[in-house]
Amino acid sequence: MRGAAWLACVVCLCAGRALAASAPIRFHGQDIEMVVSTVGERTLRLELTPLDDQGRPRPAPASTVLVPFSATERLRLRRLDGEQELRAGAFRVAIKAPPLTLSLRRAEGEPVQELAFDDGPEAAVGFRTEGPVLGLGEGAQQFDRRGALYPMEPTWGGWNRSVLGSVVPSPFLVGTEGWALFVHQPEGQFDLRGGRGRFLPSTPGTRLDLFLVDIRQPDDAVAEYHRLTGKPAMPPKWALGYFQSHRTLAGPEEPLQIARTFREKNLPCDALIYLGTGYCPNGWNTGHGSLQFNPNALAHPGDDLRTLHELGFKVVLHVNRAPRGLFGASLSEDSNSPRHIRNYWARHREAFALGVDGWWPDDGDELPLEARLTRHRCYYEGPRADRPNVRPWSLHRTGYAGAQRYGGWIWSGDIDGTWATLAAQVSVGLNYSLSLTPFWGTDTGGFYPTRELTGELYTRWFQFSAFCPLFRSHGRTWKLRLPWGWNTGEFGPVEHNQGPAESERHNAEVEPICRKYLELRYRLLPYNYTLARETCDTGLPLMRTLWLHYADDPEAVKLGDEYLWGRDLLVAPVVEKGTKARRLYLPAGTWYDWWTGEKVAGPRWLERPVDLATLPLYARAGAIIPLDPMRQFTAQAVTEPTVLRVFPGADGAFTLYDDDGQTLGYRDGSDPKMAWIRLQWDDSARRLTVEPDNRTRSGRSAVRIFTVQLADDDAKQKQAEYTGERVVVAF
Repeated sequence: MRGAAWLACVVCLCAGRALAASAPIRFHGQDIEMVVSTVGERTLRLELTPLDDQGRPRPAPASTVLVPFSATERLRLRRLDGEQELRAGAFRVAIKAPPLTLSLRRAEGEPVQELAFDDGPEAAVGFRTEGPVLGLGEGAQQFDRRGALYPMEPTWGGWNRSVLGSVVPSPFLVGTEGWALFVHQPEGQFDLRGGRGRFLPSTPGTRLDLFLVDIRQPDDAVAEYHRLTGKPAMPPKWALGYFQSHRTLAGPEEPLQIARTFREKNLPCDALIYLGTGYCPNGWNTGHGSLQFNPNALAHPGDDLRTLHELGFKVVLHVNRAPRGLFGASLSEDSNSPRHIRNYWARHREAFALGVDGWWPDDGDELPLEARLTRHRCYYEGPRADRPNVRPWSLHRTGYAGAQRYGGWIWSGDIDGTWATLAAQVSVGLNYSLSLTPFWGTDTGGFYPTRELTGELYTRWFQFSAFCPLFRSHGRTWKLRLPWGWNTGEFGPVEHNQGPAESERHNAEVEPICRKYLELRYRLLPYNYTLARETCDTGLPLMRTLWLHYADDPEAVKLGDEYLWGRDLLVAPVVEKGTKARRLYLPAGTWYDWWTGEKVAGPRWLERPVDLATLPLYARAGAIIPLDPMRQFTAQAVTEPTVLRVFPGADGAFTLYDDDGQTLGYRDGSDPKMAWIRLQWDDSARRLTVEPDNRTRSGRSAVRIFTVQLADDDAKQKQAEYTGERVVVAF
């Protein structure tokens, strides 16, 4: 009977139930309770909790990072003898001790990852890193994260701030060979030196809570990250336009003067950002932390904002010095409570009521990691309390995993205007987009001017920014951040001991090139807005590492200096001074040069000749790119048809999305303007089908006129009237 009972206990363990065995499970010199759970079909959760003097698991610390999700507990035990195997959903988990080691395999036996838990003083968690490793948020060594130690300390000036920007960490690490690791608790360092990864808790001896993801397809990584930390909030449509930042204002006439110049020059722009007084001598408010208008900048704020709105601009105001007590010196339920958020938001109400459209919460580097999420939450729930059916928008210097669900965007911080900085920002944006939020950008031209900041550098940066989610010009010597500023003879207030050479005051090349990329950004609005909806539904970012779609191509996987904009466009920014040809890689398939129409077969490396006006841009065969008529701001009505530019050479599909651009009706389908239109290209038949997607409710589709254009023969174009019924256009 005893032998039968022992065998029954072993069977219970394999079924995922508790087992009392001969040796306690230990981690960091302590007895622990281990809980293994499955989250969906792709993710395994592992919780290691120290036991107190009475043998009870110590309480889990508070957290605001995770969102509710379904999980199935597969195993809970405190003792283990030798090696045991557990079937947990689609996984086979081998557990052995000492030291505690957990090996994860797929049901068919293919290994995913192995975690080793050090019982020594470091309390390190070891893991394999055979292929390129991505993620970890913003800043620090780029692109492949291997080979460095990452303290994961959020700092304004950490690492090489002038080139790599601020550090905004996210404990989400992606192995391109098929795994991802998210460490929920505690905070700690990632040491990726020496050919094997290690996570080093900053507070050894506390509960360890981590998630291990089996990546069958690359998009599993972002899907599981958002399952755990929340889906991104849909931005207002105007956030996909161009933002112009202002610093020191010459007087109360200047804001309207600059706004009118944009419209007179027909240079598209959607949002005007005003810096606060303190970081410049004459900003929109009366000083650091103030929410009172400065009469020397906006003398009649209600009238001024109304006039700017009539011209089609949104207004974003800079705020800083958030009171530390309101967000907590450390995270607690009280500091994160709706009451504290409401109290701080109440200070904004008077300015917000005058028509402010968005906020730029600067600083916050002194806040603990999760308290930064509270700040994001404040600028999402606060505006919604006052305008319940309007999507909020805010731009932050800091954040953490989970910020995406509060609609906050983050920029890369106070970087220098140098060529090395521009080159680094490409891979910074790719890792950020994969592991933090999908919405990111830089200060076009770099925040701090240097002798390297010339019209050439600014132009190349402007081209890159046109293919970042946030398209914003900002920095010191700020008049050079205006598209026309390089040919006026004036730099604006000099706020730094270095700056552009005097010869750069009359560079007539810059403005027409800026116009070219502003117009391309605005013509791509239906494509970009569809990508924004896609990222809210699936987590796939707008700015994508090639690994996300070409995981089987080792050349593509390791590239961090070019990227995909959505699924169908490949962007290769020019990031070196005096470049006459850009070496770039095209993955498998046929690619069209956006500017010349030339077809190139991949996979291959090529040298693409460039002049100053050219950013190498390619569309893949099978792509269907919607292009709107030109407009000066995203809400401006247009009457000309939307062009559906088809790139033949392969079958393709694209589901065009649109809505009213500003309300929350996208979440429940209540927006009457919300519609999905499915576009399918049959290459052998040379036929495009336009039909309603099954997510479009009956009767929702307004009449739309499309011009269908083939990229390999511009002369062949046809019009199609779409009324919500299937339309076929044949060539």
